Amino acid sequence: MTALVGAAALLLLAAGALKVADPTAAATALSARGWRVPPVGVRVGGAAEAALGAATLAFGGRALAAVVALAYAAYAVWVAAALRAGTPCGCFGEPGRAAHPAQLVVDAGFAVAAGVGALAGVGALVETSVAAMVAAVVVAAVAYRVLTRSGVVVTR
Repeated sequence: MTALVGAAALLLLAAGALKVADPTAAATALSARGWRVPPVGVRVGGAAEAALGAATLAFGGRALAAVVALAYAAYAVWVAAALRAGTPCGCFGEPGRAAHPAQLVVDAGFAVAAGVGALAGVGALVETSVAAMVAAVVVAAVAYRVLTRSGVVVTR
């Protein structure tokens, strides 16, 4: 379970860092849903997302896994709403990329995995076996590929 929660945390760290570096995709997606968030707001949210990922990787534990589960559940709700509305997701990809059902599967899967990790308890990925670390990186890389390659470009 630590490897799956670690994979989810790796994605949070990467997604948050990308939002800090360039808030455009997230700001575009928020705007398409009627939420006007300035770039600094997206960057602050991205920093919080990255911090959650980093803390989960470094410390593990039930409480952090529960917060990761809540974050991914919220992302799943966001993607489901974007799918219904035909609007961009803002999930890693380009600003105009529409949400895709595969993104919903990834987010819901990580929400469930982190929820189970919160119940069962998970350790810090950095203190686990090399095999678990490799598994986490592989799962995160596959999920990243799904999140960045799914969807179609919205030309509105």
